[in-house]
Amino acid sequence: MSPPSSSVAVGQAKRDHGWVFDLTLSSRRRTPQASFVSFITLAVLLAAPTQLAAQDAGEGAERVAPDQASAKAEAKPRFEAYRETIPGTGVSFALRPIPAGTFTIGSPDDEAGRKAAEGPQRRVAIAAFWMGACEVTWQEYELWQLDLDRQRRKVLAKEPQERDGAADAITRPTKPYADMTFGMGQDGYPAICLTQLAAKAYCQWLIAKTGHYYRLPTEAEWEYACRAGTTTRYHFGDDDEMLGDYAWYADNSDEKYHKVGTKKPNPWGLFDMHGNVSEWCLDAFYGDSYAKHWPVGDLVKDPYVVPKTLFPRVARGGSWDDDADELRAARRIASDEDWKMQDPQIPQSVWYHTDALFLGFRVVRPLVEPSKEAQARFHYMTEEERKNMRSMR
Repeated sequence: MSPPSSSVAVGQAKRDHGWVFDLTLSSRRRTPQASFVSFITLAVLLAAPTQLAAQDAGEGAERVAPDQASAKAEAKPRFEAYRETIPGTGVSFALRPIPAGTFTIGSPDDEAGRKAAEGPQRRVAIAAFWMGACEVTWQEYELWQLDLDRQRRKVLAKEPQERDGAADAITRPTKPYADMTFGMGQDGYPAICLTQLAAKAYCQWLIAKTGHYYRLPTEAEWEYACRAGTTTRYHFGDDDEMLGDYAWYADNSDEKYHKVGTKKPNPWGLFDMHGNVSEWCLDAFYGDSYAKHWPVGDLVKDPYVVPKTLFPRVARGGSWDDDADELRAARRIASDEDWKMQDPQIPQSVWYHTDALFLGFRVVRPLVEPSKEAQARFHYMTEEERKNMRSMR
């Protein structure tokens, strides 16, 4: 049996629009723009939840049918593509199996566009995992970010399900001071302008909602999945002229991001691994990460460089705003404090990178769920992050 995809019938949306007041009269500070965006999102969730289920796989992409079998998971789930429906919402996302294997991380010295931080190359062994076929969309993310999951239950007078108590207890961001889509699109588009902490907190909420262990990928997992067994600059080869078939980037994006899954996937069925939006990974960024942390000559198993400071951390993939060289499989991106320059809050928010309109994320799920100790490493927060979170509550 494949990993279970729970779904709950949503019922008819209330024709009485009195529920708007529950949304807009939140005790948290909101702007008219942010309230309007969340109004529209909640209306879509109420009126047409099934329409959201296919957004993340992209138009014309392969569809993975929801599992109609028992919702009870086996001790060892079948390792195949599946779709996870977030219980009680009608929103779902597709995942692809990434087989265990070895590869060479980084770029060779003679690769066109190479940066020093992409080497020296190392041999790496990666355990099997599932990865989101697409970047996390606003439909998925706002269920947690804007508390739309709880709002929907309240509007429809739905009793909480078994896992809702734990999910509701996960800390949520303060409300955005503006429309974080910046007018580029919402329905089916990737969530952006979020910190790594926000992406990790969303994963914690997703774990609580689904009962499956989700997290951000390590940068080694990300590059391994992106390459999909290839050794070229891009997963389709070395020719920049082919990039437009697989990626949204500076030459074809019209200066904005696009709906997920609308370009060709890589050999393992992953969309937008090059371009559209850059994607958070778990690791700290060091210019000499490979040389300093991974022994030469050894096969490094499931490497992960735990962050000790808030900046810089790793993002991968390049974006709609980048030139072709920045989208290469080996390209590493360092987070920067300038990504939140326009944030007007004092102190600045731990949840938003207001200037990172190019930055999103996707989730992974290890085939073998890690121990609690290992999970703690993946969700590690620095003391600065803990302090900032306390100040934002």
